[in-house]
Amino acid sequence: MPFISRIQRQSDYNLFPSTVPIVIDNGASYFRIGWAGEMNPRVIFRNIVQRPRHKTTGETVTIVGDHDPALLKYFDCTRSGPRSAFDSNVVYQFEIMEYILDFGFDRLGANGSEIDHPVLITECVCNPVQSRSKMAELLFETYGVPSVAFGVDAAFSYKYNQQLGVCDKDGLAICPGFTTTHVIPFIEGEPVYRGSCRTNIGGYHITDYLKQLISLKYPHHMARFTWEKVEDLKMEHCYITPDYALEARLFQKGAKEAEDKTRCWQLPWIPPPVEEPPSEEEIARKAAIKEKQGQRLREMAEAKRSSRINELENELHGLEFLLEQLEQVEEDDIPSFLSATGYLSKQEIESALLKVTQSLRKSKGEPKGDQAESEEKTDPATNEKFPLVNIPDSMLTTEQLKEKRRQLFLKTTSEGRQRAKQKRSESELELERKNQQDEENRLYGENPELYLEQLRVKYKEISEKVEQRKRLKTNGNHTNGNNTSGGVGRGERLSAAQRERMRLLTTAAFDRGKGEDTFGARDEDWQLYKLMSKDNDDDDDGPDQDEAELTRISSRLQEVDPTFVPSSELGTSQPVEVPRIRPLTKEDFQIVLGVERFRCPEILFHPNWIGVDQAGLDEMAGVSIRRLPSMGQGVEERLTSSIFMTGGSCLFPGIAERLEAGIRMIRPSGSLIKVVRAFDPVLDAWRGAAAYAIDPQFLTQTFSKTDYYEKGEDWLRRYQLRYSL
Repeated sequence: MPFISRIQRQSDYNLFPSTVPIVIDNGASYFRIGWAGEMNPRVIFRNIVQRPRHKTTGETVTIVGDHDPALLKYFDCTRSGPRSAFDSNVVYQFEIMEYILDFGFDRLGANGSEIDHPVLITECVCNPVQSRSKMAELLFETYGVPSVAFGVDAAFSYKYNQQLGVCDKDGLAICPGFTTTHVIPFIEGEPVYRGSCRTNIGGYHITDYLKQLISLKYPHHMARFTWEKVEDLKMEHCYITPDYALEARLFQKGAKEAEDKTRCWQLPWIPPPVEEPPSEEEIARKAAIKEKQGQRLREMAEAKRSSRINELENELHGLEFLLEQLEQVEEDDIPSFLSATGYLSKQEIESALLKVTQSLRKSKGEPKGDQAESEEKTDPATNEKFPLVNIPDSMLTTEQLKEKRRQLFLKTTSEGRQRAKQKRSESELELERKNQQDEENRLYGENPELYLEQLRVKYKEISEKVEQRKRLKTNGNHTNGNNTSGGVGRGERLSAAQRERMRLLTTAAFDRGKGEDTFGARDEDWQLYKLMSKDNDDDDDGPDQDEAELTRISSRLQEVDPTFVPSSELGTSQPVEVPRIRPLTKEDFQIVLGVERFRCPEILFHPNWIGVDQAGLDEMAGVSIRRLPSMGQGVEERLTSSIFMTGGSCLFPGIAERLEAGIRMIRPSGSLIKVVRAFDPVLDAWRGAAAYAIDPQFLTQTFSKTDYYEKGEDWLRRYQLRYSL
């Protein structure tokens, strides 16, 4: 199957004899494979598999471990994310494990699927027999491995550092790994598994917690927080503080020490291009283009105006000619003569002639003049325009009755327009008078500041009044007939007009239910409808007047007070902040790491912060010691005097001091406590396994393919590697 990788393939596989074992450190984070006896593994890659499809060909490819991100643009990765074969440090997805082993043996240089070298592979503490059996089945039946040995990675790292003099034969091995943390006691160089314990917390949870905190702090940069980048930030900037509460207090107070411990990560940022002001030649060129476009628009408008004038003149000549022809027609023949023209009477033709004349004067830009204004004022009210209005219906024919109804409608509409126009004129005059009076008070008053303050107070009072009226009206409309709570101010109050209507309806219904229904027999009964339709409050006139006054005062305040900001809607007296848009700067692309630096690794000692109700590292050491049986005096002292840390998550600065302080609090006073860290917490497990596999007695600790087929799974259940050869 095709692989995508940047790892070079080894070329010296055939130079090693078949007796040299292959050493595999199968960690939940990284897969390391190499030859026994060497100091470093040959191939290291992330223990994940991704199987996307090619966007063009549709072929499924296998991406194992590290890959070139530039190649992902050719593949569809939306339905196939990175997958791991582990669940809490236990292998359970052996289909994915097969892809990883295929890739590891291929990069090591193996030709074909047959592996003729013994294999030493690491596993977690107290690995379930089902997982070990499936791994043995995969190695024996798929790859043809002659013999296999299983060992614990933390034990190999402990034995390797014991040879280097870092730790003693008796001690505690604490291994904070990728997804789990193990504590294993060692007595006389051998692990005591019945005293070991595990917590489901590790480096994966620290990275995930840091990613969540940064994403919540900078949600607009979430796409940049990839898993790999957050992992790098964790290993580069995070640390463990001796006293978390004291450290958090420093950052809360903003002390100088907190500023020194704050780190800044600058994201890629390109400053926006600075636009240079246009030159004089460019300004002149744009002005010439604008003038040319304006001239063209003026020419088009003039041509349209000339065409409109010609049309109106032609229509005017036609109407004048029609009136001249009408003078020569008898009175009785006028309806038949006008039937083909679309007009019904001479008055309608004269009205049309007047409108065309006014439109023509407007198009030519001529003033109306006094005569035109007097004609416009007197024309709608004259009886000459509406001659049939005052004639009784009995004296008119059917056609004349239709014409009379039309003239009545036109007369009513015209009179309504005149009244509205007169009302608007009066309102404008009243508004102008008030503004003039306010201006005189401001200019010639004793205290202009007092006038301005009074204007603001008046604006606030009217706005609150309008807001209250609208709220009451809205609440009354929404809750009318559903008044069950009896509260005030929650939509149950009714206006005065509504209360009066309800009283009238209740009284009429009560009187009607007493006996015979005689409603309508008297003329006074019909007054009820007039009373119900009448508003007893100022719902009609009051709001219009208040809103008009509020608008006038608002415009007045805008004229005399530059700092005044009108409310966005009636009744809101608070000024509305106008959103401001500023260009993005370099500081907007900076990720500041402060409290997050020590807050995320703290979950190693307080897993309950992320919802894991288990013990921390210091408590796990005490639990492991208490699980050991009584082995004589001084055993616990020897264990605590050699506390050994290994695994990638023990690389945080300050973890040794914090672990020593935590264990000292749960041990008797005066106990000897010494915490040491592995020479290389990441690679010492593979190096210890490689040094173990090169020993001539290693083959006595393995089991062959024949033993597997003969003894089966029960023998794997009892299988246990001895680390002291």
